[in-house]
Amino acid sequence: MHVVIFEDDLWSRLAPLSLSRPVFTLATGMSNLLEKQLRHLQPTRLTLWVRPEMAEYCQELLVPNLRTPTRINQPLDDERAVLVNARTLHFARYRVPEADAVVVDEPDRVRIAVTRHPGLTHTDALQQTDRWKSLLDLPRAEPQSRLVNAPWDLIAWNKESLAMDAREIHGLNNVESAGPYFLMNPKDIWEADGVKIEPGCVLDARDGPIVLGDNVTLGANVVVQGPAYIGAYTYIRPVSLIRPGTTIGNACKIGGEVSNSIILGYSNKSHDGYLGDSYLGKWVNLGALTTTSNLKNTYGEITVKMGATPDKHVPTGRMNLGSLIGDHTKTAILTRLMTGSYIGYGSMIGCSTIPPKFVRSFSFLTDKGEESYDVEKALSVARRSYDRRQTPWRDIDERILRYAARIAPIVEGVTTA
Repeated sequence: MHVVIFEDDLWSRLAPLSLSRPVFTLATGMSNLLEKQLRHLQPTRLTLWVRPEMAEYCQELLVPNLRTPTRINQPLDDERAVLVNARTLHFARYRVPEADAVVVDEPDRVRIAVTRHPGLTHTDALQQTDRWKSLLDLPRAEPQSRLVNAPWDLIAWNKESLAMDAREIHGLNNVESAGPYFLMNPKDIWEADGVKIEPGCVLDARDGPIVLGDNVTLGANVVVQGPAYIGAYTYIRPVSLIRPGTTIGNACKIGGEVSNSIILGYSNKSHDGYLGDSYLGKWVNLGALTTTSNLKNTYGEITVKMGATPDKHVPTGRMNLGSLIGDHTKTAILTRLMTGSYIGYGSMIGCSTIPPKFVRSFSFLTDKGEESYDVEKALSVARRSYDRRQTPWRDIDERILRYAARIAPIVEGVTTA
């Protein structure tokens, strides 16, 4: 079966996280959207349709690790194909309709289409051409998946994603009960090789599974409440609390309290402070006692200001929501982030007062006000961050950072195309 995973023109809804990666690489549970799509669709061949600027990203960073033969931005040929929106989140095996069909959202958006349409291209999906919209004329099918329309959807569904991914665990062992720590419901506590659990830790899987990746270290007296996933080589500092619904990526350093949040790899929240109902990109560094608010005093619905223009306040339908923070962003000590904060890619927050709820990408915020953060300076700091973690800096890393600098002002409404 030929499967095509496509980005459409609404990829920017997942900013600031989608500024620097294809939408389908966003994490949820113990894996990303693409890994779930492949697991539940089981293609024999795969095509990825992405923004042209993300083609090299896919070719260099994704294709070498995929078992399915994969092409990037190739048009459809004569074979029947299943076209799947990159923002699709699958929780079960997809049953391909016998006849051509389409699953529609909003009400004129293609979520999934099963058809033969030779010559259809990634440009058609990104530009929503008439040729693309002709897919809407296919017979309608019932949805078998969810569509992610904003980062807070991934946060809201993370507990379910964690539980689903845990059912697919292979090659891991249950944590041994013999040790100077406490296990609650140990049959749902799993570890990879090299895990270190120091004295006094409590792993509580009564409400969901806990999975520890390769060489994870839990410092003394850490409490982990499932469902939760901690990625390879991540260090949880002593006396930290990891609460349900939390996904922590590879090679992170985490301290304090984290609840119902997703943190991508190589990010640091090393010190005390609360992080709740938030989504952090890669290479983020939160200064000591940086704290997110995730609940309004009125218990009302939280809105997120997704751009610089005044009308960009987006209702979330959520009572609990913290911060959305792009890659390579840093906060100073004692930073206080309000409910529904949007902190862009490559930003620096160093003010003693409460920052605004919208901080544009590549900005430097101090008590003197906001200044633009020079791209060359951002590159220099990013390289230093990689050096500190003994991580090779690649040409693709620079290209992605420069692309984020070009596209962010357009996505965030600071400038126009």
